Amino acid sequence: MAIRQIRIDGDPILRKKSKEVKKITPSIVTLLDDMKETMDLEDGVGLAAPQVGSLRRIFIVDVGEGVTEFINPEIMEKDGEQVGPEGCLSVPGEAGIVSRANYVKVKALDRDGNEFIIEAEELMARAILHEYDHLEGVLFIDKMEEIEEFDQED
Repeated sequence: MAIRQIRIDGDPILRKKSKEVKKITPSIVTLLDDMKETMDLEDGVGLAAPQVGSLRRIFIVDVGEGVTEFINPEIMEKDGEQVGPEGCLSVPGEAGIVSRANYVKVKALDRDGNEFIIEAEELMARAILHEYDHLEGVLFIDKMEEIEEFDQED
């Protein structure tokens, strides 16, 4: 496993739409492992492949219940609303208030190519939707209602 460099806002790859994964190869599994190691090092709750320079439809989320890996995710349903603070490893030093669905149902593949469906609420739903946006070339700052500046030392 290796730590990957996180791309920062202004990097054009963050604004591109990611491509579907046609086949889960050893390099895809390595990417997933590297993404987890990178996310853990940076204390993130999610990380999308474009954030580490790979335009593939892959992201991972860990809100404290273990990592869930999503390959070729498809949002099947969204419902409700939650409004709360978000930050992003690709937008260091900035946070903002973002409105998102409170419930999401997603279909995706795991690293073994098995399809799964997950239903999530609250923080997990927020994290999934935030990371999914990365696959579409959208950053949370595009959806911010209010900006919260914070000191990196905190």
